Amino acid sequence: MRARRYLVLLVSIVLGCSSRSPTWSGSDAEAGADGKLSTGGSSGHGGSSSTSDAASVSDTAGVGDTPGGSTGSGGTTGAGGTVSTGGTTGGTTAAGGKIGAGGTTGTGGTNSAGGVGGVGGTGGAADADTRTDGSSVLPGWVLTWSDEFDGADGSAVDPTKWVHDVGGTGWGNQELEYYTDGTQNAVVTGGNLVITATTAGASSYKCSYPSSGACQYTSARLLTQNRFTQQYGRIEARIQIPEGQGLWPAFWMLGADIATNGWPNCGEIDIMENIGKEPSINHGSLHMPAAGTSNDDDLTGSYALPGNAKLGDDFHTYAVEWSAAAIKFYVDGNLYETQKPSAATGRTWEFDHPFFILLNVAVGGQWPGAPDLTTSFPQTMKVDWVRVYEPADGG
Repeated sequence: MRARRYLVLLVSIVLGCSSRSPTWSGSDAEAGADGKLSTGGSSGHGGSSSTSDAASVSDTAGVGDTPGGSTGSGGTTGAGGTVSTGGTTGGTTAAGGKIGAGGTTGTGGTNSAGGVGGVGGTGGAADADTRTDGSSVLPGWVLTWSDEFDGADGSAVDPTKWVHDVGGTGWGNQELEYYTDGTQNAVVTGGNLVITATTAGASSYKCSYPSSGACQYTSARLLTQNRFTQQYGRIEARIQIPEGQGLWPAFWMLGADIATNGWPNCGEIDIMENIGKEPSINHGSLHMPAAGTSNDDDLTGSYALPGNAKLGDDFHTYAVEWSAAAIKFYVDGNLYETQKPSAATGRTWEFDHPFFILLNVAVGGQWPGAPDLTTSFPQTMKVDWVRVYEPADGG
């Protein structure tokens, strides 16, 4: 196991920060149905700055992404920790990946008691694609916030729900893109939020990397900072990611205290993080400081689609279920990783306060590397919806 530790220089302008996560030692990871833990790590979204309303150019030099890292000891499913053939989906899947009325997902087979890192948990929570009358229905959960991106084609995101980060100073990771506001890189189309990474018009912006001068790419990063935060619950999104070397899409969360507490002290939860050279793998990670220091340290796991299918070929649902006791990571209802405070040895657990949500597509950076001749542009990330729940029982 290799732990990545970075000293973060966070220069926050207005309400600063965003970060990308390094790799972790998922000592409490459990694999659900089809869940596979791999050694890949993610790099921290380091100390970048976020804005509260209209975006400003307040990137900050934060912690850099790091190569690789590995899943630590215990980050695999122990003997016997397989999922039984248990629950099945009650309804058929309609076109577009929505489960028809009544088609809620069953409880699934439970893991036998041998899974390293805890008591095994269920084989996967019900997928949140269950919609009947246009609302979101998820048994055992109460919807507290969502964006279905059902606005008119060509419209901007709802400004009561999202703000933009703007700028091109590398976002703490030596990224190559300039994040814009408006609809040129983030637009509602066909019931989806479409974030586009492109070379078109990029040269009119200034970027810090690879050398200070004209940018090579533009993209978008959206966040709910000062719009919506929540402590604990289920946070999920249905996303089709872009493909290609150097692309770095992410669906993630940062502690709402980032403006006063800084990164990584605010904590970071990476729900979906992919790098183009690993088209089949999603990384789920937590970032927090090493105990007694401001150095980033992390816990991580990863999920590979069966048969090496590419995540970018279809929509997939990425989720975490977050409580005081644990943070569980899912892809398409498959539980593949569980992290608990007890696993954060030598770290400070920073996941006991409200967080806000981010969506972005980065280009380049220390972890994914730069695009090459195999990478085509423009590339898009399509987000069907983002939903947040709290437990129906108030737990």
